[in-house]
Amino acid sequence: MALRLADAADAVAMQRFDASDLRIDTKPDRTHVTEADLATERAIRQILDTERPADSVLGEEYGTSGDTARRWVIDPIDGTHNYMRGIPVWATLIALTVDGVPQVGVVSQPALGRRWWAATGHGAWTTTTTGETRRIHVSAIDDVSASSISFQSIEQWDDVDLLPTLEKLSRAVWRDRGYGDALPYMWLAEGRLELVAEFGVKEYDIAAIAPIVREAGGSFSAFDGSDRLDAESSLATNGVLHDAFLDLLHEDDAR
Repeated sequence: MALRLADAADAVAMQRFDASDLRIDTKPDRTHVTEADLATERAIRQILDTERPADSVLGEEYGTSGDTARRWVIDPIDGTHNYMRGIPVWATLIALTVDGVPQVGVVSQPALGRRWWAATGHGAWTTTTTGETRRIHVSAIDDVSASSISFQSIEQWDDVDLLPTLEKLSRAVWRDRGYGDALPYMWLAEGRLELVAEFGVKEYDIAAIAPIVREAGGSFSAFDGSDRLDAESSLATNGVLHDAFLDLLHEDDAR
């Protein structure tokens, strides 16, 4: 079902991608929303209303519908600012949570011709640009100094007064880059990165990502190490380095 939802979302989102007359509005929180964000979420909800009417839905653009143990969590276009500028690094995120725990996740990036998905106990998978389906796994790197990381953006770390921590982290690792949005998490799940950290995230930003990272053998938590999706932070690692990164990020807390 989640993959079928992604198929429908891809078709709608790609219709307006890089359109010169794309309609862009500003939401009350001063973030942007495009006509494609709205249309993509409507397309997903229409299918769920028909085929899973007993399930509740949480979406970025239309809020919460219903209150059940099974809940679909949707970000119709994660990376709206990229989408509206014609940059192909954006994705539709679709998750199914049960009692608040993400059990299924799909990250679909049609402008790049890539998709990733996972379900608890069934592994993490991807399709390549050639149509090949293969199982993915995180890296086995076990030394922070040999790791490659993505910190999303300097602004995020500055907003939570953690720029000194980011600077320390960047000096402790082999390589750091601010790739942004869902893609670096997928690179982590494929074994290409060892850490992705982000702040200011909502449940719909990370619910689909968590099961993919975990089923690929990695670890996914909030910045404080908890499993909460409402902590407005995320820390994904290759698993073997999770505690080491947490220790590094919080070593100044007790001082």
